[in-house]
Amino acid sequence: MIVRKPPMGWNSWNTFAADIHEKLIFETADRMVADGYLDAGYEYLVIDDCWSLRERGEDGRIVPDPEKFPHGMKAVADYVHAKGLKFGMYSCCGSLTCAGFPASYEHEFLDAATFAEWGVDFLKYDNCYKPMEENDPKLYRRMGMALANCGRDILFSACNWGADESHKWIKETGAHMWRSTGDIMDNWASVKSLIEQQAGIWQYNGQGCFNDMDMLIVGMYGKGNVGLGGCTTEEYRTHFSFWALYGSPLMMGCDLRTVNDECREILLNREVIAVDQDEAYRQPFYLNAMHNDGTIVLCRLLEGGDVAVGLFNMTDSPRRISLTLGDIGINAASGKALLMRDLWKHEEVGRLTGIYRTPELAPHASMLLRCRVVDR
Repeated sequence: MIVRKPPMGWNSWNTFAADIHEKLIFETADRMVADGYLDAGYEYLVIDDCWSLRERGEDGRIVPDPEKFPHGMKAVADYVHAKGLKFGMYSCCGSLTCAGFPASYEHEFLDAATFAEWGVDFLKYDNCYKPMEENDPKLYRRMGMALANCGRDILFSACNWGADESHKWIKETGAHMWRSTGDIMDNWASVKSLIEQQAGIWQYNGQGCFNDMDMLIVGMYGKGNVGLGGCTTEEYRTHFSFWALYGSPLMMGCDLRTVNDECREILLNREVIAVDQDEAYRQPFYLNAMHNDGTIVLCRLLEGGDVAVGLFNMTDSPRRISLTLGDIGINAASGKALLMRDLWKHEEVGRLTGIYRTPELAPHASMLLRCRVVDR
């Protein structure tokens, strides 16, 4: 199985954690279709931890909790598939999942076969309760091998939190995406920390094995499992901008049944999603990486020659940020300029021929531009 674009979808963990059940999954699938998320590219609906009984069955297989999923996982997968979506589940490389349920250590091939029989299309694979004598590369290779031989295409989402320098070896496991960070929380400090954790590893990003900066918190506003404080709408916009510019998988984590209009517009912004899903999938480059004044300018060359530019005010004070044509790669003698479009306002900003200074950006605010090369 080859995955050519960062996966997009929804995951139950950020909001619901253990409070998952069949009705929630069916209602979320309904919303993903009715509200346009599937049309925008969000195709995976993923059930995270806490879906099973505490013990395996007599046949050695993991058993779905019959109170939460009375019709079984195959019926859940069938409902999700009938909506045109793909179905995802969760396990772990250790003996237990992070919440203490049966995991896949030394059951990799059996579990992969079980997931295939149920109709699973995506497996998030966590990193808890592994034996001390085992190492991550071997454990993730085991499940990668099992999934590759289970008889069904199942996207392998390796969630080892960036431990053991996973950026250096994760592609050998067959993973299609890999977590480069610890868990996200619904507050600005967490978003900023995850952005800072990208320093020194962005060059390991690549098509087919995508750097996952963790799930989106857009729309949570402090509610739910990781809702520790919440963010402002502007902070959610900055969060989404950076994830898209970086090419991270976009896995929503809010309650889609109650998300407000402002955050629905963030999640469904086709122009920003197009940056994340750009077919060339080139790694971004920094014009400044957390400059002394607390700003970031991050660029990415897109298919067809456009350039995406993010200007981020990471500080607690208003800032104006400068962008120089020559730094992007167009010198003064070229006779070229950049026609800039604001992807949040959906309007043209103007031509960049020398230096552009943003309007004053509020604390934690940003601009995301798509720039087209034109004659001066």
